Amino acid sequence: MIRVLGIDPGSRFTGYGVVEWQGSQPIYVASGCIRVTGDDLAAKLRCIYHGVSQIVDMYRPTETAIEQVFMARNADSALKLGQARGAAILAMANKELPVAEYAAKKVKQSVVGKGNAEKWQVQHMVQSLLQLSAKPQADAADALAIALCHLHTQQSLVRIGSVSGVRRGRMR
Repeated sequence: MIRVLGIDPGSRFTGYGVVEWQGSQPIYVASGCIRVTGDDLAAKLRCIYHGVSQIVDMYRPTETAIEQVFMARNADSALKLGQARGAAILAMANKELPVAEYAAKKVKQSVVGKGNAEKWQVQHMVQSLLQLSAKPQADAADALAIALCHLHTQQSLVRIGSVSGVRRGRMR
């Protein structure tokens, strides 16, 4: 069984989502947000680190996935996001978990079908794919989408690896 913890890092809220692969479909386990508190940078990073560590201890994922940093219009925002990612990655690495990284466009492509999808579209598709009764909060939905992207990627690799005798689209 594969259980994936997806992390959507942020300097105010860090979303998390836990999904596992059962049979041939993803199953929702948990999701939510870590409210980042603290008066200075060190306290905020400590909050993210401890929050992610507690989530790992609680849900026992076998794999983790996190969104890559992207450079938007504001370099300061990208730097803060990178620092939040670092705290989350360290928490997962200290638990000796593998950490996969995915670009936001790849996550949206995997879940919605287009790399420039809006937040509401991600929320809708996460709700639909995981058969949730309500739309998850935006940061939690993003984290669930990251976990789903990782599961889809892993399942694709398993399918590709199980095909034998195929070379350049032809059967040998």
